[in-house]
Amino acid sequence: MPYRTLDKDKIGKTAARLETRISERFPDSSLRNVAHEIVALSADTGVQADALTKPIVWLRALILAAIAAAAAIFGLVGTIVSFERISTGAFDFVQGLEAFLNTAVFAGVGLYTLVSLEERFKRKRALDGLHALRSIIHIIDMHQLTKDPASLRKGFIPTKSSPLRKLDGPELTRYLDYCSELLSITGKLAALYAQSLNDEVVVDAVNDIENLGTNLSRKIWQKIMLIDAGIGRAS
Repeated sequence: MPYRTLDKDKIGKTAARLETRISERFPDSSLRNVAHEIVALSADTGVQADALTKPIVWLRALILAAIAAAAAIFGLVGTIVSFERISTGAFDFVQGLEAFLNTAVFAGVGLYTLVSLEERFKRKRALDGLHALRSIIHIIDMHQLTKDPASLRKGFIPTKSSPLRKLDGPELTRYLDYCSELLSITGKLAALYAQSLNDEVVVDAVNDIENLGTNLSRKIWQKIMLIDAGIGRAS
């Protein structure tokens, strides 16, 4: 079902094509370097997403060994320790029952911790990857931050501290459009983690990244609309 799941290879090809488009139109811009970094991230994310769908064999073997060792210890305690001298009075029975319940509770907690260890291990990997994507989103936002449509107005007078602006209206529109596309691709890369690992914490982190990218893209399109209103949209 190719249209029900995200394809990491197609996302990577889209990112590579966008990098080519940016390099052809803005060969000397740092936005080209950002696009190149996203292409590299798309390859890394694809590998990590695939790894999240596969069992961690060595970790499962370690968990099984720990569970077997714990079971062996409980078995030895139950068979080697002699209970012949223990009184069967009511008070001793209550104490023994309390000790058994405490042991069972701690054993259950320990067993759950071991069983969920693989899930938490994968979650840590996914969150590390998502952290890199969140950082690149802020880097993209920094590149569009100083691209102010107001500088295109007739009679605009820059100050001594104003950033150098070389782009005309059509070029500025394309630049901002590329930033929006980069944000969209980054959001799709984040969604690969949620697709590969159905974990509530990971899904929430992916949603946060997608919302961040959407909000920043909305700001970019507000700038594009201001340019369109003043000079017309570039082809």
